[in-house]
Amino acid sequence: MATSDLGQGVTLRELPDREAHATALAETVTTALREALAARGEALLIVSGGRSPVPFLERLAQADLEWSKVLVTLADERWVPIDDPDSNAGLLRQHLFQGPAAAAGFVDLYTPAATAQEGMALTEARLRDALGTPDVLVLGMGDDAHTASLFPGSPGLEEALDPASERLSFPGVAPSAPQTRITLSRAYLSRARQQILAVQGAGKRQVLETALAEGDELATPIKAFLREPLVVYWCP
Repeated sequence: MATSDLGQGVTLRELPDREAHATALAETVTTALREALAARGEALLIVSGGRSPVPFLERLAQADLEWSKVLVTLADERWVPIDDPDSNAGLLRQHLFQGPAAAAGFVDLYTPAATAQEGMALTEARLRDALGTPDVLVLGMGDDAHTASLFPGSPGLEEALDPASERLSFPGVAPSAPQTRITLSRAYLSRARQQILAVQGAGKRQVLETALAEGDELATPIKAFLREPLVVYWCP
């Protein structure tokens, strides 16, 4: 694994292939969770959905940890119940909450209600009660430089990216797929003690480098996280 400095205090760790990428991520997150458990007796992990993290999640599920003292939530979620094929919570149920990791706690971002607006208000209240400072955050990034459900051009993006916001969550909309989503706020995600961005492929490497060099947060939301202590794990 080659390590270099991307600038702004961001560390880049380059892995040779996707298998090594997933293994390195799982080992890093396991070590961080173990340290949090030793220091505080509990740990909070925030992960991202999608298909790319599946190998990482499956490796992490087998980690030798006191999983019953680990609480997991998502950086973002589509506003659908867990049994919906598009649910990130359903993805975690299938690929993370298996074997040893089945003992972990989970805070779902989706709350059934008459309307999404009512449900999101209930979720915000539940998050405020359940979540403290995250120990480990694992973000992903899209080809449009979005992360979590912080999309360029999304209504309310400026407020969701406000580093001084007191809210933990905001609605989000992907311009290419106008399905209601909920995302954790930049202000809350940035509190994580250990922050990781997992990306794959030459195209996303270019998006990342462009955002770091010349992007602005509203056009390239990943820019909001490109600073110390972020560590980027990348493979071709």
